[in-house]
Amino acid sequence: MVLFCFCPVNVNVIHQSFFSINSLPHFPRHNFTFQSSHSLSLPWWKDSPRTKIHSSLTVDVAVEEKKLPKGETWSVHKFGGTCVGSSARINNVADVIINDDSERKLVVVSAMSKVTDMMYDLIHKAEAQDKSYISALDAVEEKHSLTASELFDGDDLATFLSNLHQDVGNLKAMLQAIDIAGHATESFTDLVVGHGELWSAQILSYVVKKKGTPCKWMDTREVLIVNPTHADQVDPDYLETEQRLNKWYSLNPSKVIIATGFIASTPQNIPTTLKRDGSDFSAAIMGAIFRARQVTIWTDVDGVYSADPRKVSDAVILKTLSYQEAWEMSYFGANVLHPRTISPVIRYGIPIIIRNIFNTSASGTKICHPSIIENEDKKILKDYVKGFTTIDNLALVNVEGTGMAGVPGTASTIFSAVKEVGANVIMISQASSEHSVCFAVPEKEVKAVAEVLESIFDSALFAGRISQVAVISNCSILAAVGQKMASTPGVSATLFNALAQANINILAIAQGCSEYNVTVVLKREDSIKALRAVHSRFYNSQTTMAMGIIGPGLIGSTLLDQLRDQAATLKEESNIDLRVMGIMGSKSMLLDDLGIDLVKWREIREEKGEVADLEKFVQHVHGNHVIPNTVLVDCTADSVIASHYDDWLRKGIHVITPNKKANSGPLSEYLRLRALQRQSYTHYFYEATVGAGLPIIGTLRGLLETGDKILQIEGIFSGTLSYIFNNFKDGQVFSEVVAEAKEAGYTEPDPRDDLSGTDVARKVIILARESGLKLELSDIPVENLVPEPLRVSASTQEFMQKLPKFDQEFSKKQEDADTAGEVLRYVGVVDATNQKGMVELRRYKKDHPFAQLSGSDNIIAFTTRRYRYQPLIVRGPGAGAQVTAGGIFSDILRLASYLGAPS
Repeated sequence: MVLFCFCPVNVNVIHQSFFSINSLPHFPRHNFTFQSSHSLSLPWWKDSPRTKIHSSLTVDVAVEEKKLPKGETWSVHKFGGTCVGSSARINNVADVIINDDSERKLVVVSAMSKVTDMMYDLIHKAEAQDKSYISALDAVEEKHSLTASELFDGDDLATFLSNLHQDVGNLKAMLQAIDIAGHATESFTDLVVGHGELWSAQILSYVVKKKGTPCKWMDTREVLIVNPTHADQVDPDYLETEQRLNKWYSLNPSKVIIATGFIASTPQNIPTTLKRDGSDFSAAIMGAIFRARQVTIWTDVDGVYSADPRKVSDAVILKTLSYQEAWEMSYFGANVLHPRTISPVIRYGIPIIIRNIFNTSASGTKICHPSIIENEDKKILKDYVKGFTTIDNLALVNVEGTGMAGVPGTASTIFSAVKEVGANVIMISQASSEHSVCFAVPEKEVKAVAEVLESIFDSALFAGRISQVAVISNCSILAAVGQKMASTPGVSATLFNALAQANINILAIAQGCSEYNVTVVLKREDSIKALRAVHSRFYNSQTTMAMGIIGPGLIGSTLLDQLRDQAATLKEESNIDLRVMGIMGSKSMLLDDLGIDLVKWREIREEKGEVADLEKFVQHVHGNHVIPNTVLVDCTADSVIASHYDDWLRKGIHVITPNKKANSGPLSEYLRLRALQRQSYTHYFYEATVGAGLPIIGTLRGLLETGDKILQIEGIFSGTLSYIFNNFKDGQVFSEVVAEAKEAGYTEPDPRDDLSGTDVARKVIILARESGLKLELSDIPVENLVPEPLRVSASTQEFMQKLPKFDQEFSKKQEDADTAGEVLRYVGVVDATNQKGMVELRRYKKDHPFAQLSGSDNIIAFTTRRYRYQPLIVRGPGAGAQVTAGGIFSDILRLASYLGAPS
């Protein structure tokens, strides 16, 4: 049996009895003195003006009242527990306060980091009669005493430590009472846990004063009055709070006030709290009452992110949010502010600034009226969706049946039943036919919801008027939030398209007529993937590309170096964002979810490379669904790699390559690739297959697409053979020129690969097919420059040793040409008129353009209906890693242009 006994000033508690805090009269000082007889006295706090407590608890105050000034001279700062988590951080907070140039400052402070949790833990231990609450409370006392000792000394420290010790003694007595009763009332719990704010506010006030700035600290339980509601929340009593604040300020005038967050009192003067996130709410309430210029919420992040940065690496800090946007993002789980924090300041249009105490140079996020945002962001705001957020661990309840349509009160019955079991409905969606109603609730509450609905609709289920009460577990909500969504067509379409591209199924959709948010329900395992997909679609450039580089040999590695050098410029000037997500060689590959550091990719591959697996590589580059476009760049000469192009294009992967094997392979495969490219929005670019960096394919396409007709294409397509025959003159012997070309790096490791003419034949067949000729590679006659006896030589070394035996044969051809005033050139020809092609060694007059080449230059002459008498000539370097990689890079930028990059 529990016995309660109360008197106005002293509460006598007999052995094994428990008292209720609800019966205590109001007192402005927070600490109680528990005497050995279990008598509780209620002294006035000693820093207040001289007072006298009469037996009737009336108070005589002999102080001249000073009126509270209001308006923009005040700025309100709120510092969370992380901000005051240590002596160094408290010192930093004091500096921020002092350096604020506002005329007047109200500072709302939370308990030190983790202290509120520690105080709740004390309650739980005491309720469980776990005696370790005594040592746990001692640890709390030590934490605060050590912090204070590091920050100030002398009389201030002695006073604080005395008050702290007295508070801890009182708390031990309270916890002992809870231990005896085995239960703590809500009011008693609020009284205990609120001590953290009282201690941190006092510590901070002493530090500010020590730094030379006069200030007063406020126990907000004396001022802030709230009315508890049935929803475990409280509603501020602004009128009563304002009256009490005026009275408090008349006794404690100061330009700097350090106030406790989180704690308040009821109209009956019973200590209470503003519940979780209450300190932010305290700051907003005070900001509204003071009519402050702004309320700054100091935290440990640079502002409000467009999405949870732990889930979306590309999340950005939002410069501004409207009150409604912030409220919507808070409701749907974003770590912004509690939704109720915003309501006090809206009435007076007071901005809330979210800033980082550890990075004061960051301007943070301003939450304010939309009109202010439009003025500030008029020239730069282009994103109609500000942020994305998710709520996990939900279940979707679907009530459906033909008997629901047109029956009044069905929805009311459903949600009245849900209310009865105390479940929280997060989202509601109903078909216009009224055939079904679905709603999302926390997973832990869905069992009770389903049971009560099945009970209420038992007869309807039996009769078939309602077909089912179905539960879909393991769900998440994804919400897109933005002020400008209402006036922007296509926002929802873009959202749903992004989810579709990521292969994510939507279970339910909800959108209010205000269109501040579009909400979808999806499976929980898709939550992060969906969040990344939609964020990427709205926030990344439409020309953001996830790239996979296959073949990091000479050309591939040169391309990677070019990408490294140019990526930042492209992103800044052209909004082209190129991210290499994977690099694969013949034996190993390097994968990265965020993009490989191209400065150190070689070293990283050595350290973190894994066994090459083409299927895994493609899945990694294309499968993250975060980046809207995927491109695979094949820098190999491998026919096996080329055989996958068809599959990649069908999956929506763009392909860019200098690899000639696909376009010079079987005609049917070439035609299939070209048809697939025309039928889809997936691109296949291969400019570098013919002329390295020269615009040969592009020139040919331009001629054909503008209605010209190709008559003949003739050219020197091999940089290697161009070098050889440009230097095969003036008494030089053929074998020596080949050896020089090999030593200079112009030839393949085995020069026979160049001299055979096969590479030129592949280029000819590509140009022939691009011109509309349906030819196979075998249809192209090729003059092989490798002497027939040497074509079967066992090694390159043997070939080079035996080649001089045939110098006389080549010299005879050169001398004959020279005598006729001509030069030798190895050319490929597409004879479109006669539907054929050829590769052969020809002679040209010394004034012919083909005779004017030097080094390894290529030259291609287009004879067309428009250019019949003066062929269109393209000339330039046609070999070398730099120009070939440049040609591939040009195709990448061409793809970006097709995808929407500015030209």
